Amino acid sequence: MEVGKLSVQVRTGRGKGAARKMREQGLVPGVCYGVGLTDPIAIQLSPKALKAALDPVKRQNTVLTLDIEGTGGKQGVVAMLKDYQTHSRRREVLHVDLVAIDPSKSVEAEVPVEFTGKAVGSVDGGTLHVEHRSVKVACKPTAIPSEFKVDITELQIGQALHISDITFPDGVEPLEGVHLTLITCTAPREAEAAPAEEAATETPDAAAESAPAADAEKKAEKK
Repeated sequence: MEVGKLSVQVRTGRGKGAARKMREQGLVPGVCYGVGLTDPIAIQLSPKALKAALDPVKRQNTVLTLDIEGTGGKQGVVAMLKDYQTHSRRREVLHVDLVAIDPSKSVEAEVPVEFTGKAVGSVDGGTLHVEHRSVKVACKPTAIPSEFKVDITELQIGQALHISDITFPDGVEPLEGVHLTLITCTAPREAEAAPAEEAATETPDAAAESAPAADAEKKAEKK
């Protein structure tokens, strides 16, 4: 199976019997809809063939040349994997959604973020918190980046990195606010708890120091 190419078949059967026969053949149901298709097309396909057709790096953002085989012959469609459902326990693919696209027009895609380097704040004892591992962008299908690399080396305790810290290639536009937080570095819990502990320690001493003054005031009132 060649990366970027996938053959599927028009699905005509319905019900449990058709689904069982499909599974016996190693196939799963799906649907293809989008640009150039008047109506959604019910299809069946091999999940193994789909996996082989996806770029191992771009994965769901792979542009697919789709051959839809049916009673009227083959229909060529340029598509992308929109969504898929899996079994909760066995992780088997149960259903696939493919969306037909126009390669010359922008599409929406979700691109993973890879954090590189070791944050100076982490070295100083801080804790890293990843808020978002991917960002949504709009661009032409062939221009979808495989990933965005974000260097966190200079990230200090109390600081954060945002979408604005990503360098986007020409033609790739973020669909989320530039202030969306990607990763933060917070102080260690011991440091956060220290002020409260100090306040709790000082309170008894302060009370003890004020006690003699209070007793003196009471004695003066009695006189």
